Formats: sequence, C-alpha cells, structure tokens
Amino acid sequence: MTSADTPSTDVTAAGAPRPGGPGPLAGRTVSRIGYGAMQLSRLHDDRKAGVALLRRAVELGVDHIDTAQFYGDGFVNDLIREAIRPQDDVLVVSKVGADPDPDGPLPLRPAQRPEQLRASVEANLTALGVDRVPVVNLRRLDAGPGLRAEGDQVVDLDDQLAVLTGLRDEGKIGAIGLSGVTYDVLHRALPAGIVCVQNAYSLVSRADEELLRLCAAEGIAWVPFFPLGGAFPGRPKVTEEPAVLAAARSLGRTPSQVGLAWLLRHAEHVLLIPGTADTGHLEENIAAGTVALDEATRTALDAVPSRSAPIPLD
Repeated sequence: MTSADTPSTDVTAAGAPRPGGPGPLAGRTVSRIGYGAMQLSRLHDDRKAGVALLRRAVELGVDHIDTAQFYGDGFVNDLIREAIRPQDDVLVVSKVGADPDPDGPLPLRPAQRPEQLRASVEANLTALGVDRVPVVNLRRLDAGPGLRAEGDQVVDLDDQLAVLTGLRDEGKIGAIGLSGVTYDVLHRALPAGIVCVQNAYSLVSRADEELLRLCAAEGIAWVPFFPLGGAFPGRPKVTEEPAVLAAARSLGRTPSQVGLAWLLRHAEHVLLIPGTADTGHLEENIAAGTVALDEATRTALDAVPSRSAPIPLD
C-alpha cells in the first residue's frame, strides 16, 4: 500500500499537509500523527462509515495506519484493504503476538510461538491484499498492560526474531518493530534492525523514559499506545490532570489535544497513532498537530507526576 516515492516531505501523496509535521519510520517519511485502527472494530455493523473514516484520515494527511489481524478478527484489515488505495502511499503497520479470543476476558489470547507469528503474518498479507506488510510489530508480553504469557507461550526473544527476520528476508515483511517490551529486551533485539517501539506511554505514565531515550539514540521511532492514559479502570487519565485542563482553557483546545501535543513536543522521534471510530474525534486528534505549547505551559505539563496503578489482567 505504499508507492516508491513520496513527492515531498512537507505534504502527503494525497497533497495534504502533514499533521504534526514529518517524521521518519522504516526508512521513509510519514506524518507524525497517524491513525490507530483498533477502534474501527466498533463499526462492524456500519462498514460504510468505517471506509469513510479511513478516507477522511487520508484527506487530513494520515499516511501511517497501525492495525492488527486480531482487530475485529480480521474486520479492520478488511476495511483497510477496501479503503486505502496504492496511490495514497500509506504505510500500514501491523502486529503479531496475539490471536482473537472473542469469548475471553480481554478478548485476546497470546500467540507467541514462532509458527503462530508466521501464521499471523500470512493472515495479514491475505486480509490486506498485499505481498508485503511494510512493518510488523512483535507484541511481546514482557510489559503491560494486558496479556501475560504462560506455559508454551513463554518464548525466547531470539526464536521470535529468527522467524521475523526470515519473513523479512523472504520479502513478506519490510521491517520489524516491537511492542510491550522492556529496555533489556529492546537492547537484545537491536541487532535485528528494529524500526519502532510501541509501549503504553503518556504524560501521566512515563515509566519508560529510559527506553524512549534508547530509541532516540538508535534512530528508532517511539509510537506510544494509550497516549492519553486511562486504558484500564483505576489508571490515571491525561484529560483529568489540572495542568492539562488549565492549558486547554488557556489555549482554547481540548484536554486530549493538549495531551497529544505534549507528546509531539516531548521528543522528536515520537509518532502518534490515536484511534477513534468517530470522524469528528479524528479531526480533533489531527488538529492536535497545530497546538503550540509555550515554554511556561510546557514547564507546567512536564511537572505533572508520572503515576501508575496495578493493571488488571482479567
């Protein structure tokens, strides 16, 4: 779903200004605000709306979409196949490491074994209708939130990287990323050529600051999920922080936009993939790229404490 060349780093192939500006990912330039497709599964009964939302994202300058075959048990990838055209030059990033478990508590189950990783890549290729997935993230289960590996799902990193590098050599994936990992795991994986890391990270949850700095030093994109916190009950929410609320009032923006803008300004290698199933919310997220934070506001936001709470696993 990518073409050979992007006409300009200042605009996307669709001619739209890049929301958040340009940033590097897997050897090419993308908009620093992309789109996380997980919530498209909520539109299972309104396929037309899902396609329209993806088309609107492209019109607004999104050319980096994050997905997974286990989102909606293939429904989301099927929507992407229908909505995204080769000429859009969209970098589609998928992930492996879990399979759908609709009746389970999360509703996912670990799929960490090498043969499961290969099967998941093959399923992504079929669902997306492509010969190569540009980037595939290995969703390790070393760090929360969510799933934990047990039994035969506890798999050595080297065995997992072996199958992914093999798939890369075969041309079925373009590059390898990691998700849900610790500093030590990323350090071990560096020789495999990691292009991005996805961990839970936000203004109120910055435990991975050392990992973020390692990514910066190695030229690896940092792609936080749950960028506004609050993904599980009891977890802190960026949009409830007094400093964020004060900044939003002062700037005439929403608290969500302030939280996303802080991430963009916090480090140059941050790429955002906020998700939504609502077009109005999509437009609001994209507009976060235009939020200017003055020095006093940034100082106040930087002073917000990083907090964590126990993460429920069921």
